[in-house]
Amino acid sequence: MKGIFVASLTPFDKDGKLNAAALEKLMERNLKEGAAGFFMGGSSAECFLLTHEERVAAFEVASQFKNRTELIAHIGAISTEEAVKFGKEAKALGFGHIAATPPLYYGFTPKEIASYYYDIADKVGMPVIVYNFPGNTKKEFDLSNPVYRELFTSSAIEGVKHTNQVVYQMERFLNLNPSLVVLNGFDETMVAGLALGAHGSIGSTFNCMLPHYLKIYNAFNSGEIAKAREMQHKANTIMETFCNVGLIPAVKYVVCKQGIDVGIARRPFGELSPEAMRMVDKALEENLIK
Repeated sequence: MKGIFVASLTPFDKDGKLNAAALEKLMERNLKEGAAGFFMGGSSAECFLLTHEERVAAFEVASQFKNRTELIAHIGAISTEEAVKFGKEAKALGFGHIAATPPLYYGFTPKEIASYYYDIADKVGMPVIVYNFPGNTKKEFDLSNPVYRELFTSSAIEGVKHTNQVVYQMERFLNLNPSLVVLNGFDETMVAGLALGAHGSIGSTFNCMLPHYLKIYNAFNSGEIAKAREMQHKANTIMETFCNVGLIPAVKYVVCKQGIDVGIARRPFGELSPEAMRMVDKALEENLIK
């Protein structure tokens, strides 16, 4: 569980259906580029815009790679029952790891959120990687709360996908429980995450920029910190542009331009304007390291 993990897209065909062939092709390319594994069904996959059947179908496509790489299935849902169903389906398909956002929308208490994770681990029979994304889930894991301290030191939790700009909190997870696998979840904080003990990174732009980030990862781990920081600056300039025009639509646009037709993001995401495409092209031309 170390290295660069791609937060895989969900490719769609011209009719808006899952394009299994495009997903296979993209995963094959990412493996050749040096991916350590794949995070399937997460935010980059437009998870909450997919039906249950579509999420499982993408797991099925990815499962053919189970003997060649590490596979993490994001199974997060509002209801514990649905998350457990996803988890059992992923486990049956041979996934080695499961991850879940905390349950969304309702004002669930820390005790209820902890119970969600305990129930998943118990009923699926696998520990869970907590997908910590407070910017989107609006759920903060306050580690001064004894309910959460007990959760993150329990056998129910394997690790944390830390998609939080507050990298200090990532260090606190590791300080609380050094046995946790912690994977940095914001592409733009990769160097900071590694400096504070992250085992690797999971990222959306790795779909189209994996060689660039692998160079950052390798430079940092070989002690070339200034070089890693310089390449992170370039990556962040690209990321800033992607986020300004729409991250998921931008990543899909770039992957399509690279020769793998993953279609467009599902509505209510909008399509990139010609001006936005030019901005993305310019950022890549000036900053991308291949």
